[in-house]
Amino acid sequence: MGLLEKNRLLGADNYYETTVAREPASAPLQDNLHADALVIGGGLAGLSAAIELAQRGMQVVVLEAQRVCEGPSGRNGGQVIAGLACGQSVYEQQFGMDTARAVWDVSVQAVELVKQRIAQFDIDCDPVWSYLTAADSPRKQRALADDVAHMRKHYGVDMPWYTGHSLKQQINSPRFLAAAADPYSGHINPLRYGLGLARAARQLGVRIHEHSPVTGLTQPLSGSAQWQAQTAQGSVTAAWGVIAGNCALAWEGPRVARRLHSRIMPVGTYIIATEPVPEALCEQLLPSNAAVCDNNFILDYFRFARDRRMLFGGRVSYTTGMPRGLPELMRQRMVQTFPALRDAGIAHCWGGFVDISMNRAPDIGRLAPNLFYLQGFSGHGLALTGMAGQLVAEALHGTASRFDLLAQMPHRAFPGGAGLRMPLLVMGSLYHRLRDIL
Repeated sequence: MGLLEKNRLLGADNYYETTVAREPASAPLQDNLHADALVIGGGLAGLSAAIELAQRGMQVVVLEAQRVCEGPSGRNGGQVIAGLACGQSVYEQQFGMDTARAVWDVSVQAVELVKQRIAQFDIDCDPVWSYLTAADSPRKQRALADDVAHMRKHYGVDMPWYTGHSLKQQINSPRFLAAAADPYSGHINPLRYGLGLARAARQLGVRIHEHSPVTGLTQPLSGSAQWQAQTAQGSVTAAWGVIAGNCALAWEGPRVARRLHSRIMPVGTYIIATEPVPEALCEQLLPSNAAVCDNNFILDYFRFARDRRMLFGGRVSYTTGMPRGLPELMRQRMVQTFPALRDAGIAHCWGGFVDISMNRAPDIGRLAPNLFYLQGFSGHGLALTGMAGQLVAEALHGTASRFDLLAQMPHRAFPGGAGLRMPLLVMGSLYHRLRDIL
């Protein structure tokens, strides 16, 4: 079974799908089209690029292998987060503080872009701008306090600090010792947001073809600068191309982006949704109504949805199968965090693959002067994918400073080749999980 099929099955019980009424699927590509720009991938990155290019007057075609936002873009934890999964230290050490501050600013702008698009396109996606990072051990509390002090000193970011009674006014859990509030971040319904972007793209004239997996990407004429994407029943030829399929495209099947294949790894992550709980209990457990993420390496993340369901995620898997007994394992983690939810029924359990890079920094760049790629968002994609699409449009129209800021990060292949990279990553994951426990 291929990765795309496994990803589809993991998402079969996706709670977010129950909150939307999808339009009928757009027709698969059955023509030989010509356009100004071709976008491969109908997730948040691809839709963002398509919107930005269309707003600049370009004819754009999007090819999506399944349904729009059926993958990670529409089934994630819903956390719209400033910053990068790798943290600021990676950029500080490699490029210095000035570059690191500029990268941080781009990540904050990414969150603001989500807010702007919600308003601009009137997207009903339950936005709540409240976010906490929590520590569940003295060691993690010290690490979080150091991070807060570092961000205040070097980035001018004031992150309110909570312990004791003030902590219970934000998150009422026996598990956590301290928490820090992020002044920028929050949470949304990611599928409603993604489908809102798709609707906006179509209104701007973008052609979207679902169930149209790309089987090849070539330059059809010798010496031609154009790119042609082939599908089972058609093709799209364009002067510009954007590869935004992430792990589903670069990891398997047609190998449209062979050079990117070894630089990302598909990692499974999983979420449960409870039955709706009383409103008073929601207010008791999370008075701040924040999205919360702990600062462990193997982390948990959770929030309440608009209909008062607890969405609790974590339990990453570095294999392509769902862990045995997953709903009960996730429920136990949730009850450790909130004992008052012991009797809450589990209504949904789903997962999917996200693409991570070796250093957890986003991997964006060009495979040719007119062929861009966007991947490796490593769990921070809900905001950064949108910004990446905007940066592509800026670079394509001659303003590449912000694109080059992120594209300068060097990326290495995962060690071990196709056969050993996943077992090696499992061993590394177990090491970090043991550190978290101890």
